[in-house]
Amino acid sequence: MRMTDAVLAVREFSRFYTGVIGLLGSYQLAEPYSLTEARVLYELGQADSADTLDLRTRLSLDPGYLSRIVAKLEAAGLVVRERSIVDGRKQVLRLTDAGREVQRDLDARSSAHVAGLLAHTSEPERRSLVSALSTVRTVLSSHDTGPVTLRPLRPGDLGWVVQRHGQLYAAEYGWDVRFEGVVAGLCAEYATASAPDPRQAGWIAELGGGPVGSIFCMRRSDDVAQLRMLLVEPAARGHGVGTTLVDECLRFAKEAGYREIVLWTNAILHAARRIYERVGFTLDHEGEPPAWGGPVRAEQIWRRAL
Repeated sequence: MRMTDAVLAVREFSRFYTGVIGLLGSYQLAEPYSLTEARVLYELGQADSADTLDLRTRLSLDPGYLSRIVAKLEAAGLVVRERSIVDGRKQVLRLTDAGREVQRDLDARSSAHVAGLLAHTSEPERRSLVSALSTVRTVLSSHDTGPVTLRPLRPGDLGWVVQRHGQLYAAEYGWDVRFEGVVAGLCAEYATASAPDPRQAGWIAELGGGPVGSIFCMRRSDDVAQLRMLLVEPAARGHGVGTTLVDECLRFAKEAGYREIVLWTNAILHAARRIYERVGFTLDHEGEPPAWGGPVRAEQIWRRAL
């Protein structure tokens, strides 16, 4: 996508969401406080106290502007300023009992407002919304979005795995629908086993509350497991998602009693190969490039003892 198209799309969404939450005139959830004042109260409500420098950095506020806000809240009896007992050069802010009461009221009003926006939505729609918001946060965030968490598969996850493999590899390598068909076949194989297999498992990685990756441990034989469908969203790369997924797959395979684990990959997937090498996989075999369109190199089989 061209940068100009992306800029226009983000601006259009910003105008849409501004109207949805009522920032242009009818937004009164924070009254009698400004939105920035309400945000300061919210941040102070998340802990016993907060360093003014840390608060200023977290909210990207001008020092003078924050000082005026704090003075107003202090005069209203909502905030007190103290010297840090760790570093006397620093000021620490703390909510008073009255300040915590105001903060809880503002928080409840905001939650009720958003609940009203979502009242007409179904559970799948809310799940999709949270996933999309997580992607926005991960893409645009210049700071840590929290720890990587893994969870078991839920209904709908296999469809997401197929869709994201198809979209991602088409965008990055030009692979066509034939590759997506391979992934769909693997997901069907996993889903249509005659009975739940305790020696097979799949995981979804989440970052900031939404899915950013996948991996599966599947049975190849009684002694050999196969790592399949490792995926990491581009926006989540650099957060340790791939390594966390692979480590969990190896842990599971070993506890399930397999003696060896193998995986299939393509020689063009350099980032994945670096993860495999780091955890002890070694290249066992190279074959002909598959016919998926776009730049495709030799298929590879990697192995590791457990």
